[in-house]
Amino acid sequence: MGSNLSVRQVLLILRLRWPLVVALFTLVLIAAAGVSMVLPKKYTADTSLLLDIRADPLVATLMPSIASREYLGTQVEIIQSDRLAGRVVRMLGMTEGPEAVAQWRQATQGRIPIETYYGSMLRSGLSVVPARNTNLIDISFTGSDPRFVAAVANAFARAYMEFSVELRVEPSRQYGTFFDERLKSLRTQFEEAQRKLSTFQRERGIVASDERVDVEGAKLNTIMGQLAAAQAELADTSSRQRNTGTDTSPDVQQSAVVQSLKSELARAETRLSEISSIVGSNHPQRVQLEAQIGSIKQQITAEMRRVSGATATVNRVTGQKIAELTSMAEAQKRVVLSLRAQRDEMAVLQRDLETAQRAYDAVATRRSQVSLESQADQASARVLTPASEPLTHSSPNIAKNMLAAAALGIILSISAAIGWELLDRRVRSASDLAIIEGVPVLGVVSPSAERGRSGPHRPRGPLNLPQPARSSAPQLTLDEGS
Repeated sequence: MGSNLSVRQVLLILRLRWPLVVALFTLVLIAAAGVSMVLPKKYTADTSLLLDIRADPLVATLMPSIASREYLGTQVEIIQSDRLAGRVVRMLGMTEGPEAVAQWRQATQGRIPIETYYGSMLRSGLSVVPARNTNLIDISFTGSDPRFVAAVANAFARAYMEFSVELRVEPSRQYGTFFDERLKSLRTQFEEAQRKLSTFQRERGIVASDERVDVEGAKLNTIMGQLAAAQAELADTSSRQRNTGTDTSPDVQQSAVVQSLKSELARAETRLSEISSIVGSNHPQRVQLEAQIGSIKQQITAEMRRVSGATATVNRVTGQKIAELTSMAEAQKRVVLSLRAQRDEMAVLQRDLETAQRAYDAVATRRSQVSLESQADQASARVLTPASEPLTHSSPNIAKNMLAAAALGIILSISAAIGWELLDRRVRSASDLAIIEGVPVLGVVSPSAERGRSGPHRPRGPLNLPQPARSSAPQLTLDEGS
């Protein structure tokens, strides 16, 4: 017979082999109940940590987003780390007894630290899971002592909070030492720059460099203006000197004495002309007028020479003035240039001083910030629900074990019944008779037909059977109940 079974055949097999199915199912249930009773009881304590999502104002730029998945994963790994487990071991005092030390030496021969040894034992019962879409981390610990598991769960939560503070504070303290050394160096540089600037100002006698440069520059501008005016005056006097000594020279034309004498000469010559027509050349009045005219001409000549001499004197004085102003301007230029050079040199020293001061101030500010960070002992997590001593054991869970055993028993009993049937194949239905192709089924006797033979409703007449074809196939016996 074929090995492919239909659903109807499977159900028929289970009905006929029900004692085996029931026996196996019951045996599996009894074994599961016995194992559940024998297994040692385990207790689980749970606590929850709430991570503070508020950023620290001191280190807000250095901390990642506390609600990110990476941050929560990092915190879970920290709680499960060997270092934190060793801290919990020390907090619980698990290594203080001589029995604990003897057990550690026997198990490890002292090759690993005792905190690591007992920490690995604690980690085997630890479960840390971040709650979905929250800032909560659930810490669970499973063990045989209900009081101990609650203490371990709370110890892990407390150790994590203390360790998180150390992780934030310890780098700040290390940075503080570095910044202290840097501050000393920058203070020395700042004081040296300040000393150089003070020495330079004292040696140069500089009180207010910019004001003095402005004053000396204004003085130079004044001298240069006077020099320009003197040069213009020299050009004017030189031109007048070249044209002086004649009646048409500007000095003579501008001289009031010369003009007065010329007026007086003109009147005298007019009177002489009038008298010459009346008296002779030897007349005393005419002689007097001629003498007067000669005297006036001499005075005019002398005055013209005096005016020309004054122009030369002015020209000579103006030349001397220009020479003195030129000398003063050169000296003033040297003073201004020297002051500007001093100012530039002092500006370099001032920039060095300002650079040193800015560097010192920046490091001092950072040192103050690091000092505040090193004193911030507030943990970034809070215990939301502390662990308490569990009243009932968490394993073995008899209800779950029995449900699992029932499922396993059903699978095993069905598999055993079908396997037995495949090893000892029987004819259970008409479909089981289809063995060889071309051999027809002669007939099917149902249980109701067998029962009808002895009853009042026995069918009359012969049983209608199909005519079999001639074949050498063996005859089969229908055994409905076997």
